[in-house]
Amino acid sequence: MLYPTPIAKLIESFAKLPGIGIKTATRLAFYTIGMKDEEVNDFAKNLLAAKRELTYCSICGNLTDVDPCNICSDDSRDQSIILVVEDSKDVSAMEKIQEYHGLYHVLHGLISPMNGVGPDDINLKKLLTRLQEESDINEVIIATNTTADGEATSMYISRVLKPAGIKVTRLARGLAVGSDIEYADEVTLLRAIENRTEL
Repeated sequence: MLYPTPIAKLIESFAKLPGIGIKTATRLAFYTIGMKDEEVNDFAKNLLAAKRELTYCSICGNLTDVDPCNICSDDSRDQSIILVVEDSKDVSAMEKIQEYHGLYHVLHGLISPMNGVGPDDINLKKLLTRLQEESDINEVIIATNTTADGEATSMYISRVLKPAGIKVTRLARGLAVGSDIEYADEVTLLRAIENRTEL
């Protein structure tokens, strides 16, 4: 079915968002059209404000509305540890557990030789500069996903930092809480054995 041009363009815009297929985009477009004018104006204002007012922290690269970000300017955090993550969503996930109290560094991507993304294409130089300038840091925790690109990035960072005498660790991997061993794949089981802890 062909839609009037304004609706078709709105559907097309929603469909460009990650994880939004054409059916969901169509539902969102028609829902938006049915909203009150004030709600649509607020939605548009919030979208524009987020785009205009947010920036990346000049220290860690996290998404923020103040520079440096609230985490980097918090003196109560452990200044000796940096947790390296792929993007700002990972910072939010770690902050939700309220157990990590160190600093962060956001890479904004991963090294991906297959896609032509090298170390210079992500926020890695700033991490290396930061480690040279901040003498208090004695551990870097790499918290990239356990994909091929995540592993490649992890290995590269480890190789670069080891000669500097900085302790480099990786988040433990293995069986998820509540999962059954019989359904786990071989790599997950291998990681679970390698990262076992004493009781």
